[in-house]
Amino acid sequence: MKNLLTIAGSDSSGGAGIQADLKTFAAHGTFGMSVITAVTAQNTCGVTKVQNIDPEVVKYQIAAVFSDIHVDAVKIGMVAQTEIIKTIASSLRRYHPDIIVVDPVMISKSGYPLLNPDACGMLIKELLHLATLLTPNLQEAEVITGLKINDKNAMLPAAEKIVVMGAKTVLIKGGHLSDTADDLLFDGKEARWFSGDRIDTKNTHGTGCTLSSSLAANLANGMDLVSAVEASKKYVTEAIKYGPNIGHGCGPTHHFVELYRKAGILG
Repeated sequence: MKNLLTIAGSDSSGGAGIQADLKTFAAHGTFGMSVITAVTAQNTCGVTKVQNIDPEVVKYQIAAVFSDIHVDAVKIGMVAQTEIIKTIASSLRRYHPDIIVVDPVMISKSGYPLLNPDACGMLIKELLHLATLLTPNLQEAEVITGLKINDKNAMLPAAEKIVVMGAKTVLIKGGHLSDTADDLLFDGKEARWFSGDRIDTKNTHGTGCTLSSSLAANLANGMDLVSAVEASKKYVTEAIKYGPNIGHGCGPTHHFVELYRKAGILG
């Protein structure tokens, strides 16, 4: 069994962040561990309060895991402050995990800022070049590159720029496109599109966290990058289709569709 570490914020409603990451790791047959960077008060309607964790505590959480357990892959999610980013980057340079998937979480679905404006430059400086794979959505790719991305044609120039900025590979997610949900994978040489149909549902809370965690798990389990993206996109699509309709806002996805199906709980 592979051991995966998520470094991210906690979602009190369980649909995103650390909670979504650990569920996704478990669904992929891996052992999940966590370093919490922030505690958020949030539910399906939005985020109301964020308490960032002291960078020294983040440092000690990372050290506690790596000093005792072999880490096969790391997923990085919400990292809101400059000092936390610097602490994570310094720790990862020390421990050299083979796989690092960075999901540059900047704004919640409800519009709450999850990355301090002064920390964006630090994220680019410190984490991009450490990333085996960066997974921004359209809005995040715009912030990172300074380019406007209105359609699929604008995604490739953004991906090319992100690789030039230091990321080894980038997957720009097209979930916010108006007509499709196609994603673009670019490794500096080859661009590859992954098609996706739009699903008529409001229950998409935590999809970015879930996708990046699935990618980390699939890569740790030995998949090549293209196969990992294909499998992860399929996993997230199923999770969205069968998302539990809970809460008054954007509900979560269903992280254990296949397990429930095998158990006869899900049709």
